[in-house]
Amino acid sequence: MSALRDALRDLPDAVFADFLESEEAYLLVVDLPGVSSETLDIVVTDGRVRLEARREKDVPPEFRYEREDRSMFLDAELPLPPDATAEGATAAVDRGVLELRLPKRRAEETHIEISDDE
Repeated sequence: MSALRDALRDLPDAVFADFLESEEAYLLVVDLPGVSSETLDIVVTDGRVRLEARREKDVPPEFRYEREDRSMFLDAELPLPPDATAEGATAAVDRGVLELRLPKRRAEETHIEISDDE
């Protein structure tokens, strides 16, 4: 999971992320202030999760930006552990905090019949 840790460290300074693990799933928690479900897109493919987020800001018409320190876009691609699966994954955004739950792929057990060499 060092590739994932490195990728999380490479996120912009304004983005805070935690990656948690249980017996059944992984949980990615990302602070995305100003982002809603309408301005966020999540795609899982080939062992990677891609987050595209757009921050919405309401600026009163009588004001204009003199300086803006917070990026309005996030485009990040993170590697996932090999046993993470998108099947049954869930995502929710609450007050700018994304929680993406990715179940772990269960190893299928196959019983192999053994025959006698007679």
